[in-house]
Amino acid sequence: MLARSGATLFRTARAEINMSVIINATMSFFAALVLHELGHYFAARMCGVPIKQAGFGWGPKLFGIKISSVDCQVRLLPVGAYVQMDIVALQRRPLLQQLLVLGAGIGVNLVLCFLSWGSLFGAFNLALAIGNLIPVYQLDGWKSGMVICRKLFGRPSPLNEWILTLGGGAIGLAVLVRAFLNI
Repeated sequence: MLARSGATLFRTARAEINMSVIINATMSFFAALVLHELGHYFAARMCGVPIKQAGFGWGPKLFGIKISSVDCQVRLLPVGAYVQMDIVALQRRPLLQQLLVLGAGIGVNLVLCFLSWGSLFGAFNLALAIGNLIPVYQLDGWKSGMVICRKLFGRPSPLNEWILTLGGGAIGLAVLVRAFLNI
């Protein structure tokens, strides 16, 4: 009887530990995402770039509220966040300001990573920073690459932008294969 209750107690304790790890991971991931986007938000405000919308998640809108002329939304799938800026206003800013706005989320994640080094929250921030540096379509590294290409060529160059997009996709795929297959 005693051995049986000890095994039950062990399973219960293990389930509680697993649940606390899941809650910690979920909260750390969401906090890292939101703080990343707040980096973009405050950098855009600092550079005079209007914010149209800020959201948490993807997919259909569940609910929203307007705060200081920004449409804030929560969407169905809680796997991402975004800040939608006035892209024309951003493109009118000097190159360094554009790069500051686009890189602010990565900067926030790096600072938080070093401040919380050794924790799960620190690991998520490091992963978000590295992941966003890779020039994969619509991530910060890709957007920054586009801004730099357009500045170098003085105009949009479809060939160079396609090369950046496909090359970034190949780099992203290589990173995923390396990470998951441990090659």
